Amino acid sequence: MVLKIVKSYKDSFSGLSQEIWWLALITFINRAGTMVLPFLSLYLTKDLKLSLSEVGWIMTCFGVGSLLGSWLGGKLTDKFGFYKVMFWSLLTTGFLFIALQFVHTFIGFAIGIFITMTVADTFRPAMFVSLKAYSKPENQTRSLTLVRLAINLGFSFGPFLGGIIIATINYSGLFWVDGITCIAAIFLMKLVLHPKKLKKPIEETIDLFSENSATSVFKDYPYIVFLTVVFIMGFIFLQLFTTMPLYYKEVHALSEVQIGLLMSLNGFFIFLFEMPLIHAIEKTLINRMKIITWSLVLMALSFLVLNVSNWFGILIVGMLLITIGEMLAFPFTNNFAMNRAPKGKDGMYLAYYTMAFSWAHIFSAKTGMEIIDRYGFNVNWFFMGGLGLIAVLLMLFLKQLLNKEKSVKLV
Repeated sequence: MVLKIVKSYKDSFSGLSQEIWWLALITFINRAGTMVLPFLSLYLTKDLKLSLSEVGWIMTCFGVGSLLGSWLGGKLTDKFGFYKVMFWSLLTTGFLFIALQFVHTFIGFAIGIFITMTVADTFRPAMFVSLKAYSKPENQTRSLTLVRLAINLGFSFGPFLGGIIIATINYSGLFWVDGITCIAAIFLMKLVLHPKKLKKPIEETIDLFSENSATSVFKDYPYIVFLTVVFIMGFIFLQLFTTMPLYYKEVHALSEVQIGLLMSLNGFFIFLFEMPLIHAIEKTLINRMKIITWSLVLMALSFLVLNVSNWFGILIVGMLLITIGEMLAFPFTNNFAMNRAPKGKDGMYLAYYTMAFSWAHIFSAKTGMEIIDRYGFNVNWFFMGGLGLIAVLLMLFLKQLLNKEKSVKLV
């Protein structure tokens, strides 16, 4: 039995290109250094002494920068190629993160985080397009999952190390490490990764994910519904990095090290189980729309259970629920976006996918902070859980649209 499990785990990683493995390592180095973000709300309230409303506005600037960066990244990727965009984004972001620690005013930090995220998130559409270039069509979901595994392994390591840095040095150490790791990732990228053109799409593939003849994102109505789902998914998921650390600190009185350990559970769990889970799902005939739908149910429940009890263990239950939901949702929503894009529009379709998360950044933190400030944490968790259930209904509607689209094309 043990040998069978080990073989299954090993098989889930087989068949991926060497470039994908290098891209995963580069992503790990970069993500391991991204330890500022989980502690940003704590840094702003504790060190800079900002109010929850001001923190909400800074997070909104974070989201606006992310939105602009994602759109710009799609445009630049389609024009100059993913490699150049990834290189310059990482290099410039490294210096910007280092500079952020020297900004101590509300207005200054809001402008600084806007500029930083504008540059940083040009990387995301380019990275998604690189996955399409470096992997075979049949391995795209697993290639994405491997890179996500690297992200989450880095995220497991990052918050834990970040908590230690805060406890032993101070918050400024986070900005130094974040910036240096971005720059370090550049050197590895230049050494092992080389520019490559996109593979031609497989025209004969018949799949709900790829049946698309729209000439524009805005004329692709199923994709618009899908982006709405992604926005809501991002909206509730981002509470994990904004209001949730405050909840751990203020309601459950956890230290920064304990918060880092609890949040590391998310990345560690994904590191252990996501790749085998996705590999097992890909070998079945399970409808991908159903998988995304159930992932949203789990995300909604992860917030609702927090109001059941004040027992510390409920925090772990909530974290595991949102983690399983994340494992199921993110690879398949990203795969939908990758394969839905018509030829020549990969950058923009993936840009709009990342922009949906950026819109979520704009409204998620500010909304959560305002609800907490006025009504308390419990109301916020009910609100986020309710939004998750609305996304479930939209997924059912999307499934109907895709079935109708497929039936029309078969006539």
